[in-house]
Amino acid sequence: MSPLLDVQNLKVGFPTRTGLVEAVRGVSFTLGKERLGIVGESGSGKSQTGRAIMGLTPGHAKISADRLRFGDSDLLSISPSERRTLRGKKIAMILQDPKYSLNPVMSIGRQIVETLSTHESLSSAEARRRALLMLEAVQIRDAERVFDLYPHEVSGGMGQRAMIAMMLVCGPELLIADEPTSALDVTVQLEVLDILDKLVSERGMGLIFISHDLRLVSSFCDRVLVMYAGRVVEELPAGELSKAQHPYTQGLLNCLPQISGDRHPLPVLKRQAEWSL
Repeated sequence: MSPLLDVQNLKVGFPTRTGLVEAVRGVSFTLGKERLGIVGESGSGKSQTGRAIMGLTPGHAKISADRLRFGDSDLLSISPSERRTLRGKKIAMILQDPKYSLNPVMSIGRQIVETLSTHESLSSAEARRRALLMLEAVQIRDAERVFDLYPHEVSGGMGQRAMIAMMLVCGPELLIADEPTSALDVTVQLEVLDILDKLVSERGMGLIFISHDLRLVSSFCDRVLVMYAGRVVEELPAGELSKAQHPYTQGLLNCLPQISGDRHPLPVLKRQAEWSL
């Protein structure tokens, strides 16, 4: 059975006055109907990998790959109109912070309806009904009221759930979630993860979960890719993250807070030049 997403030797670079800055350097992986976690520090290339798959990389960037396929679509060669048809309908991406991702001058309901109207021919009444059902599906109580609110009128957790509703209302086959819980408190994090978990299991969706939180990824995902300096340095089952062999992954794990044991002074990750090669 062919994978839902096939990424082989993906490279993303940005021209600068001092030369080409390589943000992603030869990333390869496949994705089925599963939860794939991508972890690493800021600047490791996690988000740029997701944006390259979505086609959201700035126009001046240099993107290449031996293979970048979603189902039967070659994401490197499809036209801009074909890409727009895929984006939102078949592939969706939850961005990091709803404060910057939601349009501040449009009501939440109108933004969800706009997503539906872009990809499907629906009456206004049917689009509203679908949007309300999706708001309820992401555990927003009193969906009728929230439908008419603006982003600044809701909490961070509710805004994030509204963003998830907007990305899922067209039933995508692949969802890229870029730090979807980073701005949320712990209890709301668990609610959001439960929503994503049900969508993967019930809809048979593929999920790429980008995060800094190693513990979260180890308990939520099926597989984990660890990125450093634009490369994948290690891939392993999420349940075996504690058995990681690469010194970078071991260093990240060692920096996690622990209740027991003397942790003074706190450990510092000792980088090695060969990790970047």
